[in-house]
Amino acid sequence: MQTQLEYVCEVYMRSEKLVRKTKETDIFVELNLDGIGKADIDTGIGFFDHMLSIIAVHGGVDLTVKCKGDLNVDGHHTVEDIGIVLGKLIDKALGDKKGIARFACEYVPMDDSLARSVIDLSGRSFLVYNAGHLSGYIGAYDADLTEEFFRAVCSYGMINLHIDLLRGSNTHHMCEAIFKSFARAFGSAIRITSDKVLSTKGALE
Repeated sequence: MQTQLEYVCEVYMRSEKLVRKTKETDIFVELNLDGIGKADIDTGIGFFDHMLSIIAVHGGVDLTVKCKGDLNVDGHHTVEDIGIVLGKLIDKALGDKKGIARFACEYVPMDDSLARSVIDLSGRSFLVYNAGHLSGYIGAYDADLTEEFFRAVCSYGMINLHIDLLRGSNTHHMCEAIFKSFARAFGSAIRITSDKVLSTKGALE
């Protein structure tokens, strides 16, 4: 009987890196879907560094992100553009998505807060983001940009994602619960569970 590791070796090496330079941001991201949760993050926004580290640690992937952005303007370009690059890398690293679990649902509490992420690595992008009461600043991080980040990840990663912030009062806790629930759902969905594409049409695209 084949193990998960043997399936990974037979399918492809699921590791990619990408540089993206514009007048607004200069970004390098490296992603290994079969990592051990290592994070090397420097975006210039401390709390966002923490959230990206959460994706690595709780998603069980290795993630390096280096960004120099126009933070003299605000954090919007930095957060959204990193989401774009990360989405592109996810899509590329998953390849034809052969063998992945594809679906996952995770609830994560963080003290007063509770978040749920439901994911389908379907090859079709769609975000439902139900966390309208998450706003304000956490250090230099604008919590409103959380939606922009996940929209970019979904749009370029070809991911169907539903995020629901079910309750919460502390902005830090609410945001962290969202990122942790996404990380855990993502980590579960990318697991290699077979040697087949999990689709009745035989392809995820």
